[in-house]
Amino acid sequence: MSEHGTGPSAEEGAHMVDMRLGRIVIRENADQQWIFLVERGGPRGFPIVIGSNEAHEIQRVVTGVEMERPLTHQLTFSTIQALGGEVRRVDIVDLRNNTFFAQLVVGQTSQNGESTVVLDSRPSDALALGLRAGCPIRVAESVLEQVRTDKSGPDALPDPEPE
Repeated sequence: MSEHGTGPSAEEGAHMVDMRLGRIVIRENADQQWIFLVERGGPRGFPIVIGSNEAHEIQRVVTGVEMERPLTHQLTFSTIQALGGEVRRVDIVDLRNNTFFAQLVVGQTSQNGESTVVLDSRPSDALALGLRAGCPIRVAESVLEQVRTDKSGPDALPDPEPE
């Protein structure tokens, strides 16, 4: 846990773009799943390849399905809350070697004032927690410019491979 993370921080003046989850693509019997983020009020968007566990957790959050016993993301979210914290936002801050880097911003208000902790995270984990919290999702403009195309949109996702 670090106060500022190890990657470029959204707090260091990077221009951030508000995004939302546009779509989840889950392919049965496949290791890789897709989520698609789209710009709020804009035309840009891009896909992120994520693991099956994270994709299913994101789908559970979006559809409001709760498990009888908490899974890892549910436990993590409950732990943050039990310790007096709140997930404030998800920032996708970098793209290196085809790998996205994110930060989960967690805040806490106490008698001593307000504090913020920025945790380095995989985007899929940060999004699973951020969607559960209903917090903003942002992407650095520099990342968005690297991954988007003028043809970005839900149809830009690759076709599922035939099974």
